[in-house]
Amino acid sequence: MAATPSAAQVLGRVILVTGKEEFLSERTVASVRTAVRGYDAEAEIAESAASDLTLASLGEMAAPSLFSSTRCVIVRGLESLPDETYDGILAYCAATAEDVALVLVHGGGQKGSGLLAKLRKLPSVTEVKSEEVKASHLSNFVTSEVAIHGARITPDASAFLITAVGGDLRSLAAAAHQLTNDFPDEQLTVEKVQRYFGGRAEAKSFAVADAAFGGRKAQALEELRWALDGGTASVLITSAMAGSARGLARFIGASNGMREADLARELGVPPWKVKQVRDQSRAWTPDGISAALRAVAKSDADIKGQAHDAAYTLERLVLTVADLRTGR
Repeated sequence: MAATPSAAQVLGRVILVTGKEEFLSERTVASVRTAVRGYDAEAEIAESAASDLTLASLGEMAAPSLFSSTRCVIVRGLESLPDETYDGILAYCAATAEDVALVLVHGGGQKGSGLLAKLRKLPSVTEVKSEEVKASHLSNFVTSEVAIHGARITPDASAFLITAVGGDLRSLAAAAHQLTNDFPDEQLTVEKVQRYFGGRAEAKSFAVADAAFGGRKAQALEELRWALDGGTASVLITSAMAGSARGLARFIGASNGMREADLARELGVPPWKVKQVRDQSRAWTPDGISAALRAVAKSDADIKGQAHDAAYTLERLVLTVADLRTGR
């Protein structure tokens, strides 16, 4: 289904929304609602939890009112539909009313799979899948979100945004909307994204780790001071350092003969990150990575044990890690 469906695509039809990604499911529901209201501003919207649905209540929601015959009926949690309502809802879906858009939302999983199989066979049913977005596909999601607003974003800017905001789709979509509104008709670059999201603790922590494992001592120390001055918790920095070390270890163990997309899945990172890990790995040996992990673990333990000077502990860690690279 198109991002913004037409009324003809939803009225007289059943939109079956399936999958665990709640944000994408809700976006589909909203798009159907918008399409119906765009066709008839007086159209009524009715919602119900599937667990409360009966044939009588479904009939009431789908019945025309005094104001409009056009309706949008939304049933959420289809996996919890009572068994005694199965046959009735299948019969309704097989003979839909032409002025009604029926949206059935299934949250994923095996519960209710028998009903889904029967619904999928009906010609009146259009299924829209809301599959979870893997970490390796987040960059594609950001690019798509920015494109929805008529803009473009560079790969490194997309990467920085994901690091700063995290993998929550709702947050990434909101960030993309904010950036495209504030920089209309401009390509989004790292510099533009940093103006808004460079202060996030996660972004600061990963900046420290990337510089340290890249052997850039001066930059790593500068990023560290900036992070600590900005209130970033010390444990977030040791966590980012540990994550970088583990990523390098997995890359070295799995890189032989694997395609970049497969490597991204193996490492649990977006595709853009693979190149960065590959570049870093050229100066690391398995022994060096093991030593780095031990240094991170010791620093983390020192900090959690209330070390007198966490900043000194982290500075020592950054320098130690940078010195463990074979290519320094």
